[in-house]
Amino acid sequence: MTTRSGVNIIPIHGKTPKIHETAFIAPGCTIIGDVEIGAGSSIWYNCVLRADVFTIRIGERTNVQDGSVLHCDPPRPGDEDGSPLVIGDDVLIGHMAMVHGCVIHDRGFVGLGAIAMNKAVIGSDAMLAAGAMLTEGKVMEPRTLWAGRPAKPMKELTDAAIAGMRMGVAHYAENAKHHAEAVHEALGKG
Repeated sequence: MTTRSGVNIIPIHGKTPKIHETAFIAPGCTIIGDVEIGAGSSIWYNCVLRADVFTIRIGERTNVQDGSVLHCDPPRPGDEDGSPLVIGDDVLIGHMAMVHGCVIHDRGFVGLGAIAMNKAVIGSDAMLAAGAMLTEGKVMEPRTLWAGRPAKPMKELTDAAIAGMRMGVAHYAENAKHHAEAVHEALGKG
């Protein structure tokens, strides 16, 4: 196990997390196994990314907010493809979300406390509302809002709503730089 400014990075089964040098990983996070995190992405305080049984791939400028849990499922008989977790670029994942073995396309949004389950798909510019549960195999079309438990389509998102999500991505990218500096100063490390 290695520690990067209060982050637990744990290799397992011969797989070590690969984190781009420009990614911000907040103290208190635990990142395990076959995880890749792209340039400019941010993983906020006390998140767990556990790729001990399959893969987690996170694109560029994506943020995973405080307390979220990310996991995947392995291939097995009857499900040879398994359920890797694939997250695109410019994705917003809200606080305390649980994202498991699904696909989130570029600019997708997962609200506070929402759950996305195995083989679910969140389309580009689509929003899973706070507290919603996207059940296994459900596919959200691009530019749609889904809400509820289980989540169901509610409406098509407006250009203004999509612009708001993009502003959120820009905010988190900038805020991550400030937090990286603050962590550096607080912990006295580079």
